[in-house]
Amino acid sequence: MKATIERATLLKSLSHVQSVVERRNTIPILSNVLIEASADGAIKLMATDLDLQIVESVSAQVEQPGATTISAHTLFDIARKLPEGSQVSLHAAEGKMLIQAGRARFNLSTLPRDDFPVIAEGDLPTSFELPAETLKQIIDKTRFAISTEETRYYLNGIYFHVSDDGQPVLKAAATDGHRLARVTVPRPDGADGMPGIIVPRKCIGELRKLLDEVDGSVQISLSASKIRFGLGSAILTSKLIDGTFPDYSRVIPTANDKLLKIDPRSFEEGVDRVATIATEKTRAVKMTLDRDKITLSVTSPENGTAAEEVPGAFQGEGFDIGFNARYLLDILGQIDSDLVELHLADAAAPTLIREDDRSPALYVLMPMRV
Repeated sequence: MKATIERATLLKSLSHVQSVVERRNTIPILSNVLIEASADGAIKLMATDLDLQIVESVSAQVEQPGATTISAHTLFDIARKLPEGSQVSLHAAEGKMLIQAGRARFNLSTLPRDDFPVIAEGDLPTSFELPAETLKQIIDKTRFAISTEETRYYLNGIYFHVSDDGQPVLKAAATDGHRLARVTVPRPDGADGMPGIIVPRKCIGELRKLLDEVDGSVQISLSASKIRFGLGSAILTSKLIDGTFPDYSRVIPTANDKLLKIDPRSFEEGVDRVATIATEKTRAVKMTLDRDKITLSVTSPENGTAAEEVPGAFQGEGFDIGFNARYLLDILGQIDSDLVELHLADAAAPTLIREDDRSPALYVLMPMRV
Protein backbone atom coordinates (compact mmCIF):
# COMPACT_ATOMS: atom_id res chain seq x y z
CA MET A 1 0.00 0.00 0.00
CA LYS A 2 1.28 3.45 -0.87
CA ALA A 3 -0.62 6.72 -0.49
CA THR A 4 -0.17 10.42 0.27
CA ILE A 5 -2.62 12.38 2.37
CA GLU A 6 -2.81 15.88 3.78
CA ARG A 7 -1.85 16.07 7.47
CA ALA A 8 -5.01 18.03 8.43
CA THR A 9 -7.28 15.47 6.73
CA LEU A 10 -5.47 12.53 8.32
CA LEU A 11 -5.44 14.14 11.76
CA LYS A 12 -9.14 15.00 11.73
CA SER A 13 -10.11 11.52 10.65
CA LEU A 14 -7.77 9.83 13.15
CA SER A 15 -9.13 11.97 15.97
CA HIS A 16 -12.56 10.45 15.23
CA VAL A 17 -11.51 6.82 14.92
CA GLN A 18 -8.81 6.54 17.60
CA SER A 19 -11.15 7.56 20.43
CA VAL A 20 -13.10 4.30 19.90
CA VAL A 21 -9.90 2.33 20.60
CA GLU A 22 -9.45 1.38 24.25
CA ARG A 23 -6.09 2.38 25.78
CA ARG A 24 -5.57 -1.04 27.33
CA ASN A 25 -6.22 -4.06 25.16
CA THR A 26 -5.54 -7.73 25.74
CA ILE A 27 -6.04 -8.36 21.99
CA PRO A 28 -3.24 -6.49 20.10
CA ILE A 29 -5.23 -6.02 16.86
CA LEU A 30 -7.89 -4.00 18.75
CA SER A 31 -5.25 -1.33 19.48
CA ASN A 32 -4.87 -0.82 15.73
CA VAL A 33 -6.64 1.20 13.08
CA LEU A 34 -7.32 -0.46 9.73
CA ILE A 35 -6.09 1.68 6.83
CA GLU A 36 -7.39 0.68 3.42
CA ALA A 37 -6.32 2.58 0.29
CA SER A 38 -8.38 2.00 -2.84
CA ALA A 39 -7.59 2.73 -6.48
CA ASP A 40 -10.35 5.37 -6.69
CA GLY A 41 -8.32 7.79 -4.53
CA ALA A 42 -9.83 7.17 -1.10
CA ILE A 43 -8.47 5.95 2.20
CA LYS A 44 -10.79 4.18 4.60
CA LEU A 45 -9.90 4.28 8.30
CA MET A 46 -11.61 1.84 10.65
CA ALA A 47 -11.43 1.18 14.42
CA THR A 48 -13.41 -1.10 16.74
CA ASP A 49 -13.63 -2.35 20.31
CA LEU A 50 -15.88 -5.28 19.21
CA ASP A 51 -19.02 -3.46 20.47
CA LEU A 52 -18.57 -0.18 18.60
CA GLN A 53 -17.07 0.40 15.17
CA ILE A 54 -16.32 3.53 13.19
CA VAL A 55 -15.40 3.79 9.52
CA GLU A 56 -14.39 7.05 7.89
CA SER A 57 -13.46 7.66 4.25
CA VAL A 58 -11.14 10.49 3.20
CA SER A 59 -9.66 11.47 -0.13
CA ALA A 60 -5.96 10.84 -0.80
CA GLN A 61 -3.50 10.22 -3.63
CA VAL A 62 -3.23 6.46 -3.89
CA GLU A 63 -0.24 5.09 -5.80
CA GLN A 64 -0.65 1.50 -4.73
CA PRO A 65 -3.94 0.16 -3.32
CA GLY A 66 -3.74 -2.11 -0.28
CA ALA A 67 -4.58 -2.41 3.39
CA THR A 68 -2.85 -2.84 6.73
CA THR A 69 -3.39 -2.11 10.43
CA ILE A 70 -1.24 0.09 12.67
CA SER A 71 -1.37 1.33 16.28
CA ALA A 72 -4.17 3.92 16.36
CA HIS A 73 -2.88 6.03 19.25
CA THR A 74 0.72 6.04 17.98
CA LEU A 75 -0.33 7.13 14.48
CA PHE A 76 -2.61 9.82 15.96
CA ASP A 77 0.21 11.16 18.15
CA ILE A 78 2.56 11.23 15.15
CA ALA A 79 0.02 13.04 12.96
CA ARG A 80 -0.56 15.59 15.74
CA LYS A 81 3.15 16.41 15.93
CA LEU A 82 3.86 16.61 12.20
CA PRO A 83 4.34 20.08 10.68
CA GLU A 84 1.14 21.90 9.74
CA GLY A 85 0.29 21.83 6.06
CA SER A 86 2.59 18.87 5.35
CA GLN A 87 1.83 15.99 3.02
CA VAL A 88 2.03 12.62 4.78
CA SER A 89 3.29 9.64 2.82
CA LEU A 90 2.18 6.18 4.02
CA HIS A 91 3.97 3.15 2.59
CA ALA A 92 3.17 -0.30 3.99
CA ALA A 93 5.06 -3.47 3.05
CA GLU A 94 6.32 -6.64 4.78
CA GLY A 95 4.88 -5.99 8.25
CA LYS A 96 6.11 -2.37 8.45
CA MET A 97 4.76 1.04 7.58
CA LEU A 98 6.98 3.94 6.61
CA ILE A 99 5.45 7.33 7.44
CA GLN A 100 7.16 10.39 5.98
CA ALA A 101 6.34 14.08 6.24
CA GLY A 102 8.88 16.83 5.62
CA ARG A 103 12.13 15.63 7.22
CA ALA A 104 10.43 13.27 9.65
CA ARG A 105 10.44 9.51 9.09
CA PHE A 106 8.79 6.82 11.18
CA ASN A 107 8.98 3.09 10.56
CA LEU A 108 6.29 1.27 12.54
CA SER A 109 5.22 -2.35 12.93
CA THR A 110 1.88 -3.39 11.42
CA LEU A 111 -0.47 -6.34 11.80
CA PRO A 112 -2.20 -8.02 8.83
CA ARG A 113 -5.61 -6.69 7.83
CA ASP A 114 -7.09 -10.24 7.77
CA ASP A 115 -6.86 -10.35 11.57
CA PHE A 116 -8.97 -7.19 11.94
CA PRO A 117 -12.47 -7.92 13.29
CA VAL A 118 -15.49 -6.32 11.62
CA ILE A 119 -18.93 -6.05 13.28
CA ALA A 120 -21.44 -7.94 11.15
CA GLU A 121 -24.45 -5.64 10.96
CA GLY A 122 -26.90 -8.20 9.62
CA ASP A 123 -30.30 -6.94 8.52
CA LEU A 124 -31.28 -3.45 9.76
CA PRO A 125 -35.02 -3.31 8.95
CA THR A 126 -35.85 0.08 10.53
CA SER A 127 -34.41 3.10 8.75
CA PHE A 128 -35.10 6.81 9.16
CA GLU A 129 -33.46 10.24 9.18
CA LEU A 130 -33.14 12.69 12.05
CA PRO A 131 -31.77 16.24 11.76
CA ALA A 132 -28.31 16.44 13.37
CA GLU A 133 -29.54 19.32 15.57
CA THR A 134 -32.43 17.21 16.91
CA LEU A 135 -30.12 14.31 17.70
CA LYS A 136 -27.71 16.68 19.48
CA GLN A 137 -30.57 18.07 21.56
CA ILE A 138 -31.74 14.55 22.50
CA ILE A 139 -28.25 13.52 23.62
CA ASP A 140 -27.40 16.74 25.48
CA LYS A 141 -30.64 16.77 27.43
CA THR A 142 -30.55 13.11 28.50
CA ARG A 143 -27.04 11.68 28.67
CA PHE A 144 -26.10 13.19 32.05
CA ALA A 145 -28.74 10.87 33.61
CA ILE A 146 -27.23 7.65 32.17
CA SER A 147 -26.28 5.28 34.98
CA THR A 148 -22.61 4.37 35.43
CA GLU A 149 -23.45 1.40 37.65
CA GLU A 150 -22.22 -1.67 35.78
CA THR A 151 -24.52 -4.04 37.71
CA ARG A 152 -27.58 -2.28 36.26
CA TYR A 153 -26.20 -2.58 32.75
CA TYR A 154 -29.64 -1.99 31.18
CA LEU A 155 -29.47 1.62 32.48
CA ASN A 156 -26.02 2.25 30.91
CA GLY A 157 -27.45 3.95 27.83
CA ILE A 158 -30.26 6.03 26.33
CA TYR A 159 -33.53 4.22 25.70
CA PHE A 160 -35.20 5.14 22.37
CA HIS A 161 -38.77 4.06 21.67
CA VAL A 162 -41.82 5.18 19.72
CA SER A 163 -45.27 5.84 21.13
CA ASP A 164 -48.54 7.61 20.34
CA ASP A 165 -49.27 10.57 22.62
CA GLY A 166 -52.16 11.95 20.60
CA GLN A 167 -49.61 12.09 17.76
CA PRO A 168 -46.78 9.76 16.72
CA VAL A 169 -43.60 10.56 18.68
CA LEU A 170 -40.08 9.27 19.29
CA LYS A 171 -38.95 9.35 22.92
CA ALA A 172 -35.47 9.12 24.39
CA ALA A 173 -34.99 8.51 28.12
CA ALA A 174 -32.12 7.95 30.54
CA THR A 175 -32.18 7.27 34.28
CA ASP A 176 -29.84 6.16 37.06
CA GLY A 177 -32.61 5.54 39.60
CA HIS A 178 -32.14 8.96 41.24
CA ARG A 179 -33.12 11.14 38.29
CA LEU A 180 -34.78 10.72 34.94
CA ALA A 181 -34.41 12.76 31.74
CA ARG A 182 -36.75 12.36 28.79
CA VAL A 183 -36.99 14.12 25.43
CA THR A 184 -39.96 13.77 23.06
CA VAL A 185 -39.70 14.66 19.34
CA PRO A 186 -42.08 14.13 16.40
CA ARG A 187 -41.70 10.61 15.02
CA PRO A 188 -39.58 10.58 11.83
CA ASP A 189 -40.88 8.82 8.70
CA GLY A 190 -39.78 5.20 8.72
CA ALA A 191 -39.58 4.82 12.52
CA ASP A 192 -43.03 3.18 12.84
CA GLY A 193 -42.79 -0.29 14.33
CA MET A 194 -39.27 0.38 15.60
CA PRO A 195 -38.28 -1.85 18.55
CA GLY A 196 -37.41 -0.15 21.86
CA ILE A 197 -33.59 0.00 21.94
CA ILE A 198 -30.90 0.96 24.47
CA VAL A 199 -27.93 2.73 22.85
CA PRO A 200 -24.78 2.29 25.04
CA ARG A 201 -23.08 5.22 26.76
CA LYS A 202 -19.81 4.92 24.78
CA CYS A 203 -21.66 4.98 21.44
CA ILE A 204 -23.61 8.07 22.60
CA GLY A 205 -20.31 9.82 23.51
CA GLU A 206 -18.66 9.09 20.15
CA LEU A 207 -21.83 9.99 18.24
CA ARG A 208 -22.08 13.35 20.02
CA LYS A 209 -18.49 14.25 19.04
CA LEU A 210 -19.15 13.42 15.38
CA LEU A 211 -22.44 15.37 15.28
CA ASP A 212 -20.58 18.67 15.69
CA GLU A 213 -19.28 18.24 12.14
CA VAL A 214 -22.52 17.14 10.51
CA ASP A 215 -24.84 19.53 8.68
CA GLY A 216 -28.26 18.32 7.67
CA SER A 217 -29.53 14.91 8.65
CA VAL A 218 -28.20 11.69 10.12
CA GLN A 219 -29.25 8.40 8.53
CA ILE A 220 -30.18 5.89 11.26
CA SER A 221 -30.69 2.18 10.55
CA LEU A 222 -31.34 -0.37 13.28
CA SER A 223 -32.46 -3.83 14.30
CA ALA A 224 -33.18 -5.16 17.81
CA SER A 225 -29.45 -5.78 18.38
CA LYS A 226 -27.48 -3.24 16.24
CA ILE A 227 -27.65 0.40 15.19
CA ARG A 228 -25.84 2.30 12.44
CA PHE A 229 -25.47 6.06 12.11
CA GLY A 230 -24.55 7.54 8.73
CA LEU A 231 -22.74 10.84 9.44
CA GLY A 232 -21.45 12.18 6.15
CA SER A 233 -18.02 10.60 5.58
CA ALA A 234 -18.24 8.56 8.79
CA ILE A 235 -20.34 5.52 9.69
CA LEU A 236 -20.73 4.54 13.33
CA THR A 237 -22.05 1.05 14.09
CA SER A 238 -22.79 -0.20 17.59
CA LYS A 239 -24.20 -3.23 19.33
CA LEU A 240 -27.20 -2.36 21.47
CA ILE A 241 -27.58 -3.20 25.17
CA ASP A 242 -29.34 -6.54 25.50
CA GLY A 243 -31.70 -5.85 28.38
CA THR A 244 -35.10 -4.47 29.31
CA PHE A 245 -35.36 -0.81 30.18
CA PRO A 246 -37.73 -0.25 33.11
CA ASP A 247 -41.19 1.26 32.55
CA TYR A 248 -40.04 4.76 33.47
CA SER A 249 -43.44 6.34 32.82
CA ARG A 250 -44.55 5.02 36.23
CA VAL A 251 -42.15 7.39 38.04
CA ILE A 252 -43.22 10.54 36.17
CA PRO A 253 -45.54 12.29 38.64
CA THR A 254 -48.89 13.48 37.27
CA ALA A 255 -50.54 14.81 40.45
CA ASN A 256 -47.86 17.13 41.86
CA ASP A 257 -50.00 20.14 42.76
CA LYS A 258 -47.44 22.58 44.21
CA LEU A 259 -45.86 24.72 41.49
CA LEU A 260 -42.65 26.72 41.82
CA LYS A 261 -41.66 29.01 38.94
CA ILE A 262 -38.12 30.29 39.14
CA ASP A 263 -35.34 31.80 37.02
CA PRO A 264 -33.06 28.83 36.23
CA ARG A 265 -29.85 30.90 36.16
CA SER A 266 -30.23 32.53 39.59
CA PHE A 267 -31.46 29.19 40.96
CA GLU A 268 -28.47 27.35 39.47
CA GLU A 269 -25.97 29.93 40.75
CA GLY A 270 -27.56 29.90 44.23
CA VAL A 271 -27.41 26.09 44.45
CA ASP A 272 -23.82 26.11 43.22
CA ARG A 273 -22.78 28.72 45.80
CA VAL A 274 -24.32 27.07 48.88
CA ALA A 275 -23.09 23.63 47.72
CA THR A 276 -19.48 24.89 47.93
CA ILE A 277 -19.28 23.83 51.58
CA ALA A 278 -21.01 20.47 51.07
CA THR A 279 -18.78 17.46 51.58
CA GLU A 280 -19.36 14.19 49.71
CA LYS A 281 -21.51 12.75 52.52
CA THR A 282 -23.78 15.79 52.80
CA ARG A 283 -24.33 16.85 49.23
CA ALA A 284 -27.99 17.66 49.90
CA VAL A 285 -29.19 21.20 49.36
CA LYS A 286 -32.28 22.04 51.42
CA MET A 287 -34.95 24.19 49.77
CA THR A 288 -37.27 25.99 52.14
CA LEU A 289 -40.30 27.07 50.15
CA ASP A 290 -42.27 30.08 51.36
CA ARG A 291 -44.64 32.29 49.43
CA ASP A 292 -42.51 33.88 46.67
CA LYS A 293 -39.29 33.23 48.56
CA ILE A 294 -37.00 30.23 48.33
CA THR A 295 -34.18 29.71 50.81
CA LEU A 296 -31.37 27.36 49.78
CA SER A 297 -29.20 26.00 52.58
CA VAL A 298 -26.49 23.43 53.23
CA THR A 299 -25.31 22.14 56.59
CA SER A 300 -21.94 20.45 56.69
CA PRO A 301 -20.68 18.91 59.96
CA GLU A 302 -17.07 19.64 58.92
CA ASN A 303 -17.45 23.12 57.40
CA GLY A 304 -20.51 24.81 58.88
CA THR A 305 -23.57 26.21 57.16
CA ALA A 306 -24.46 28.25 54.06
CA ALA A 307 -27.72 29.85 52.98
CA GLU A 308 -29.00 32.01 50.15
CA GLU A 309 -32.39 33.40 49.22
CA VAL A 310 -33.51 33.27 45.59
CA PRO A 311 -36.67 34.86 44.20
CA GLY A 312 -39.32 32.50 42.88
CA ALA A 313 -43.09 32.37 42.39
CA PHE A 314 -44.58 29.82 44.78
CA GLN A 315 -48.21 29.64 45.85
CA GLY A 316 -49.35 27.25 48.54
CA GLU A 317 -48.25 26.05 51.92
CA GLY A 318 -44.52 26.20 52.52
CA PHE A 319 -42.40 23.11 53.23
CA ASP A 320 -38.78 21.88 53.12
CA ILE A 321 -37.35 19.50 50.52
CA GLY A 322 -33.77 18.36 49.85
CA PHE A 323 -32.01 17.49 46.59
CA ASN A 324 -28.60 16.19 45.61
CA ALA A 325 -26.85 19.42 44.53
CA ARG A 326 -25.00 17.88 41.58
CA TYR A 327 -28.13 16.22 40.19
CA LEU A 328 -30.05 19.49 40.47
CA LEU A 329 -27.23 21.44 38.75
CA ASP A 330 -27.07 18.85 35.93
CA ILE A 331 -30.76 19.38 35.20
CA LEU A 332 -30.68 23.18 35.51
CA GLY A 333 -27.73 23.25 33.09
CA GLN A 334 -30.04 21.86 30.38
CA ILE A 335 -32.73 24.55 30.79
CA ASP A 336 -32.54 27.13 27.97
CA SER A 337 -35.51 29.35 28.84
CA ASP A 338 -35.87 32.24 31.31
CA LEU A 339 -38.20 30.26 33.54
CA VAL A 340 -38.25 26.72 34.92
CA GLU A 341 -41.19 24.96 36.54
CA LEU A 342 -40.81 22.62 39.52
CA HIS A 343 -43.93 20.56 40.18
CA LEU A 344 -43.72 19.35 43.80
CA ALA A 345 -45.88 17.17 46.03
CA ASP A 346 -44.07 16.76 49.35
CA ALA A 347 -40.60 16.20 50.83
CA ALA A 348 -40.56 12.49 49.94
CA ALA A 349 -42.17 12.41 46.49
CA PRO A 350 -40.36 12.76 43.14
CA THR A 351 -40.33 16.28 41.68
CA LEU A 352 -41.11 17.05 38.03
CA ILE A 353 -38.91 19.72 36.40
CA ARG A 354 -39.50 21.25 32.96
CA GLU A 355 -39.47 24.56 31.09
CA ASP A 356 -43.25 24.44 30.49
CA ASP A 357 -45.87 21.95 29.32
CA ARG A 358 -44.83 22.42 25.66
CA SER A 359 -41.16 21.71 26.28
CA PRO A 360 -39.79 18.56 24.57
CA ALA A 361 -37.62 17.79 27.62
CA LEU A 362 -38.85 16.70 31.04
CA TYR A 363 -36.89 15.74 34.18
CA VAL A 364 -37.79 13.86 37.35
CA LEU A 365 -35.64 14.15 40.46
CA MET A 366 -35.90 12.08 43.63
CA PRO A 367 -35.55 14.13 46.84
CA MET A 368 -33.02 13.46 49.62
CA ARG A 369 -33.56 13.53 53.35
CA VAL A 370 -32.32 16.77 54.92
